[in-house]
Amino acid sequence: MDLSHAVRKFEEYLDHYDRDDDKIRLKITHTYGVVEYSRKIALRLGLPEEDVELAQIIGLLHDIGRFEQIKRFDSFEPATMDHAEFGVRILFEEGMIRRFLEKGDWDQIIETAVARHSDFRLEGIQDARALLHAKIIRDADKLDNCRVKLTDPVETFMGATAEEVGHMAISPAVMEQFRKRESILSSLRETKMDYWVSYLAYFFDINFKVSFEMIREEQYVSRLVERIPYANPETAEQMKEISEVLERYVREEAL
Repeated sequence: MDLSHAVRKFEEYLDHYDRDDDKIRLKITHTYGVVEYSRKIALRLGLPEEDVELAQIIGLLHDIGRFEQIKRFDSFEPATMDHAEFGVRILFEEGMIRRFLEKGDWDQIIETAVARHSDFRLEGIQDARALLHAKIIRDADKLDNCRVKLTDPVETFMGATAEEVGHMAISPAVMEQFRKRESILSSLRETKMDYWVSYLAYFFDINFKVSFEMIREEQYVSRLVERIPYANPETAEQMKEISEVLERYVREEAL
């Protein structure tokens, strides 16, 4: 493996897309953020050097399908394209993986991790090393998504201003799902606030204690909750509950 070579080839791939587009720019920054979180998680888990580098390469490639989705549909919505499936297709069915890695020794692990990184639940992976890397990429993806939600304009990833989002309600089905301590099904989301709650509910699908430690260190729960001004009174009360539940949950899982 040669991470620096893979990065060079990734940059060449990006030349096919409009780097000035806000959504493209967001995803480029996110990709490198996930690479860094993958490295941190792997190091904190005490993994061998090869697995640390493999985790970073998976981070580099995990969202490769997003760029074509944005180019074609100007959207991150799963209904427009299954970006993980498309990523697997161009990497492994069309052979693009050989641009990034000369040898195929790690193909099965990378393919599994890319294919499963955005699944609602991670199930059915029998190979222990593939499962490990699938868990790493899922945690790293969620951790950097916290950074994205804090640093990028709300309009870029929500399609509405923070003020507009804060005026909206949380659908009863979404609140019920949250109270079950579960991630939110995409099909349940009706309002922009439903989307915001679904981003917070990601914390119920974190795999490693070290990831929870980083969530606490970055104070991601409180900072995310405070990003939106909740002008809707019912929503404001519900967000207090959501904040309290998540702060307690993250604290307990980090111990």
